[in-house]
Amino acid sequence: MKLAVVGGGSTYTPELIDGFARLRDTLPIEELVLIDPSADRLGLVGGLARRIFAKLGHPGRITTTSDLDAGVEAADAVLLQLRVGGQAARNQDETWPLECGCVGQETTGAGGLAKALRTVPVVLDIAERVRRTNPDAWIIDFTNPVGIVTRALLEAGHKAVGLCNVAIGFQRKFAALLDVAPSEVYLDHVGLNHLTWELGVRLGGPEGENLLPKLLSEHGTAVAEDLHMPREIVDRLGVVPSYYLRYYYQHDAVVRELRTKPSRASEVAAMEKQLLEMYGDPSLDEKPALLAKRGGAFYSEAAVDLAASLLRGGGSPVQVVNTYNNGTLPFLPDYAVIEVQAEVGTSGAVPLAVPKLDPLYAGLIANVTAYEDLALQAALHGGRERVFKALLSHPLIGQYEYAEALTDQLIAHNREHLAWA
Repeated sequence: MKLAVVGGGSTYTPELIDGFARLRDTLPIEELVLIDPSADRLGLVGGLARRIFAKLGHPGRITTTSDLDAGVEAADAVLLQLRVGGQAARNQDETWPLECGCVGQETTGAGGLAKALRTVPVVLDIAERVRRTNPDAWIIDFTNPVGIVTRALLEAGHKAVGLCNVAIGFQRKFAALLDVAPSEVYLDHVGLNHLTWELGVRLGGPEGENLLPKLLSEHGTAVAEDLHMPREIVDRLGVVPSYYLRYYYQHDAVVRELRTKPSRASEVAAMEKQLLEMYGDPSLDEKPALLAKRGGAFYSEAAVDLAASLLRGGGSPVQVVNTYNNGTLPFLPDYAVIEVQAEVGTSGAVPLAVPKLDPLYAGLIANVTAYEDLALQAALHGGRERVFKALLSHPLIGQYEYAEALTDQLIAHNREHLAWA
């Protein structure tokens, strides 16, 4: 079995390598190719990756290349974890929207649209090149914004599934609070990528006892602190929103907070510099503790589980993924990409039935889905007017003056990545 990782020079990669090594019985890899345009990063990350495999006794071969076509040739699955424009572009996504009083964030609002515009054309080019060398390969997308990118891939006819680590993070967190094995925890996880709610926390499966009321009663403060939200919000909702809902529920407070501290991108850039220095140490043969602060917790476990199910039916039969709605949420079109529990196997992902959604959540999901429709059109076809309409439709913007100003800012800051600009 051959897997390829596009964006293999990412500082995330040792987390992925550690998961491949420890879970080799679930996903027996013979060859793993790390692909990245940066030869320097590839050398550092690839060296550590081989040392991790050796230490943990994995017999697979790890190679590195900057040649995309050669790297993906004959791959059974290609995992996408690229960042077009790097941390510099992310830093812009997180800063210029604040000038208009809007949240600056890399996956939602104006910054999220900028990332989608930079990313979708690049991902589609990569996917087309994968299809030319191996039309049966699965594409697993971890590249944000996952929902929009996954929909672009699916609409172009690729065998693709989107993946996010939010659900597995909640599963692990709730399992620890309830003192049970993570495999016993089933989440009623519903929504869009980075716009989800945990409507239930059940033991044993979708028909199991819902322990969410007990969990919030006994551990509500700890849950709210992890979300960076007041406990009152969680208690009044009676469900657990993802961290990203704070940008909606506390928009103005978050803007004030973001204006008073360095961007997350600047923090990550400093962390990445330190991590790459560590990776260059030939005595290092395990993922460093600092990597946990980089983000992406449990990413490797989710990726291994998904790849194993898609390639050999060897992973968990039910997983939270991003895939076509196909009637699961009746108020959305079938072509919308949602993030829910799904049956996953070698033929792909089929969403499971979800609890009926309160209008409080359904309304926001429908609004953001409409934005994603417009965002994808802007990413595929370009044009200032398409960008403006996508921004105007977003619930975190929604005002003519803001959308006008943000459109000019977005284009100015991303011109080198927009072929039409």
